[in-house]
Amino acid sequence: MAGEDLRREDPDRLYTVTGGRSRADESALDLVTLIVSESDPVPGMQSEHAKILRLCRHPTAMVEISSELGLPVGVVKILLCDLLDTGRITARHPSSAPAAAELPDLETLKQVLVGLQKL
Repeated sequence: MAGEDLRREDPDRLYTVTGGRSRADESALDLVTLIVSESDPVPGMQSEHAKILRLCRHPTAMVEISSELGLPVGVVKILLCDLLDTGRITARHPSSAPAAAELPDLETLKQVLVGLQKL
């Protein structure tokens, strides 16, 4: 499997993939940040960047990208920052859970549950 081969990559390969950088720019990217491609890969593009663009045609979490590529999260974060800086991807955090005031009351939820059980 290709992903398994990448997981065994030596540190020199990872150093090359990131262009020698060991840290991403200060960004708001975290493990659950959703990444979406804004363009297709172009000839001559770094292969890892091209793979990310193909993988993220639909919203994909950074941790999923890391897993699919078989690369450490820190390396993927650097690659994503490169693509973000050039406008090739957008990044957004998943929406948070609604506030307690927006949730239906407990009695309504109980009635729904009873209705579902009667089906």
